[in-house]
Amino acid sequence: MGKKMDAYEAELERLQLKLIEAQAWAIETGLKVVIVFEGRDAAGKDGSITRLTEYMSPRQTRVFALPKPTERESSQWYFQRYVPHLPGAGETAIFNRSWYNRAGVEPVMEFCTPAQHEQFLKDAPRFERMLVDSGILLIKLWFDISKEEQAERLAERVADPRKRFKISPLDAEAQTRWGAYSAARDRMLAETHAPHAPWTVVATDHKKTARLNVLRHVLTRLAAPGVGPEKPDKDVVFPADKADGRLAP
Repeated sequence: MGKKMDAYEAELERLQLKLIEAQAWAIETGLKVVIVFEGRDAAGKDGSITRLTEYMSPRQTRVFALPKPTERESSQWYFQRYVPHLPGAGETAIFNRSWYNRAGVEPVMEFCTPAQHEQFLKDAPRFERMLVDSGILLIKLWFDISKEEQAERLAERVADPRKRFKISPLDAEAQTRWGAYSAARDRMLAETHAPHAPWTVVATDHKKTARLNVLRHVLTRLAAPGVGPEKPDKDVVFPADKADGRLAP
């Protein structure tokens, strides 16, 4: 176990050092980056974001996990509350859940109407086209997890007092409505995966392997000159349209 931990930490440090160099280039050139972290509950988004941002520039990096919309926000154009958090030149904005709430938790939990869900699926690719056309590098990650692994992690949350703030009233629904979430995921990926804004799936049953491959994928997408290419594991990180039955049913 010790050797595996050592190898993981060494590879994590290597990738984080490369990420520092890549971000320095992005800041210097004024690149605007948006990274969307989506996925099932307990799929490892928080842990991956922590490792990704650990040594990134605190001035040019922001992580957003927006709360439930206010009554006024609920009356606005759906994407409006996300727009103020988009990056300026040299900045990276990371969304720990994003506008894609309307493609997953909201329709499954009936927090939005079927009509609102349908409208979102039409609007999201157009909204993202505007982001990309404005010069934003958009990276969309879907964290996939098996039902069995999710059940174990949700149970660990309850048992571990250090994970108190990870517990959500919706956790119980994650397993109860597994099939509904699967259907919502499949439709979301099918209708919002586009050449200008592709989805990348991350298989997360093995947390540490997933974290390393998220960093490799981000480095690959940044493509900073002089940093050197990375090769994410194709069994862990793959395009949504090449899933070939690998998504958790």
